[in-house]
Order: sequence, then C-alpha cells, then structure tokens
Amino acid sequence: MSKQRVILGMSGGVDSSVAALQLKEQGYDVIGVFMKNWDDTDEFGHCTAEEDAEDVRRVCDQIDIPFYTVNFEKEYSEKVFQYFLDEYKSGRTPNPDVMCNREIKFGEFLQKGLDLGADFIATGHYARLEERDGEFVLLRGNDSNKDQTYFLHALNQYQLSKAMFPIGHMPKPQVREIAAAAGLATAKKKDSTGVCFIGERNFKEFLSQYLPAQPGDIQTLDGEVKGRHDGLMYYTLGQRQGLGIGGSGTGEPWFVADKDLERNILYVVQGDKHPRLYSKGLSATDVNWISTRRPQGEFTCTAKFRYRQPDQGVTVTLGADGAAEVVFHEPQKAITPGQSVVFYDGEICLGGGIIDKVNR
Repeated sequence: MSKQRVILGMSGGVDSSVAALQLKEQGYDVIGVFMKNWDDTDEFGHCTAEEDAEDVRRVCDQIDIPFYTVNFEKEYSEKVFQYFLDEYKSGRTPNPDVMCNREIKFGEFLQKGLDLGADFIATGHYARLEERDGEFVLLRGNDSNKDQTYFLHALNQYQLSKAMFPIGHMPKPQVREIAAAAGLATAKKKDSTGVCFIGERNFKEFLSQYLPAQPGDIQTLDGEVKGRHDGLMYYTLGQRQGLGIGGSGTGEPWFVADKDLERNILYVVQGDKHPRLYSKGLSATDVNWISTRRPQGEFTCTAKFRYRQPDQGVTVTLGADGAAEVVFHEPQKAITPGQSVVFYDGEICLGGGIIDKVNR
C-alpha cells in the first residue's frame, strides 16, 4: 500500500512545525501548506505573513517535506471577516477563531487537501481525537493550559474524520524540547496571540478603519454621566481598562456592565462584585453537537464561556429549534453575547454555540 498522505496546515509557529516532524517520523507522506488568509502588509511594505511563510519553508526544508502556499484571502474575507464586522455592528463581541476553524481550516483548506489527494489534513492544535462506537470524539489536549477544543467545538463528524492533531497529547514544554532537539528554525519562536488580521496593531485603530465610531456618554445605572466613550464597539462586558473614569465614588475600579445601542450609552458599575456584572444563565443559538447522537431535553454538564476559563457546572435545556437555555450552578461574571459557550463531559468536548442573550 502507498503511504497515507497528510496535508498539514503550517502557520510558521513551533506547534505546527513539530506536528510536521512527528507525522514525518511516523511514516506519513507529509506536505506542508501555509495558508495566506489576510494581507497584512503595512504602510512600509512589511508583511508578517511573508515572514511566517518563510519560516514554514525553512522547516519543510529541514525535515525534507514539500512546501506550498494557498491563498484564502477572498474566502476568509467573506466567511470570517464579514462575520467579525457584522457582530461588532450589532454590539456583540465575536469569536473569529471559531469561525476560521469551521469555515477555512476545516472547510476551504480541507477541500483543498482532498483535491491534492490527501487522506487527512492536520494542524498544530492542542486537541485529541478518538474513534468510539463508530463516531469521532473530540478530546481536550493533555496540556490543560493550551487545550484548544474551545475553538474547535463547531466541527462536525465529517471534518473530524479527516483531521489529525499530532501534538494534542503533548505538553507545550515537550513540543519546544522536540523542536530544539531537531534544530527546527521555529524552536524559539514566540507564540502568536490575538486575531490574525489584527496582529500587533492597536485594536481600536484597526476597527475604526472599517466601522464608523460613534462617541457617546458613559453613565452609571442611575444615569449619572461619568465620561465619554469612543464608540460602543470598542468595549466588552466586564472590561475594566481604558474607561478613563477612575478615582470617584468608592475609589474601586469601574467596569462595563451594559450597552444601550439605541441611545449609544455605555453603562458602568463600580467594584468587581457588583451584581450587575453577574448573570444566572444564557441563551445560545447556532448550537453544534459534535456527536450525531445529540443530547435531548435537559441535562447537566460543564461549560466554558471564554478560553482558558475553568469549567463551570451548568444545566442545559434544548429547544425544538436547536437553541439551548443554559442555567449556571454558580453566578458567572461578564458573560458576553457573541462569544462561545462550549460544553464538556469530562475530557470530551460535546459542542457549543454562540451566546445570544444573558439572563441576569
């Protein structure tokens, strides 16, 4: 039999570099592919994507696998960036990484890989896969601090049947050690953070290029004006930094508690224990269950409402329309519409959806 071919999405970071090395050593026919999803060339002609692509090329040369680039800028703009802007326009805080995984990495890239004769595609995500009872189960990465199942919860059985996560069983320090021992060019490269199309740029400055800002009043819940905001889209619930209204009242920090889009008011409260910052539940839409044997009725499990948050106990009730009502076992702070709620049963990622409404 010929070797199984794996098309590996490589970002220019250490994780996907070690994933390539692992697959090559395991005997797969590995092809490294760099996805160009965004043109980030600055006013001086500097483009970090070109630097990342060059790092991928160097690693592929080192471990002797073919290297290609694919351009998904148009697809990314239509399927991820437009969603990002639409959510901010509606006053919500989007999660573009979830959409990028579903639509680009395990959508467009998966199809491209299959067109190139791949048996599987692979990425450097910290997650694991197992086949149980004829289905694919998405399991947390063994490194709890790096587990990325939160961003993979929107995938389906077909996508997972074609996926491989070669480093999901490793802790991050071991990944670095393997890269260093092999002399990989990316062994000491710093991890990237944030959304790829923003990079190291100022978030406000970036967003203002695409959406017009409408400054307005910052008020307390009793209507006292405390200052001015630069535009509601720049603030997220629970935010403390950047309000510019410290020092009054009790002297405690101020936090964003709510937004009134119609009146363009940003509401703030003082102290991180203020009850308006906490909620007892949420409603989720666009809920995806990874198993075809989706839960029914009401059940309990754990959930995360943001990446790297410790699991929280919840009771979930499913509606006929596929939406989910989630009741928290303990009040939760700064639940943010537009972000993802992701459900877990122990180490298994069950799926998740988009937070639509918050029940205070």
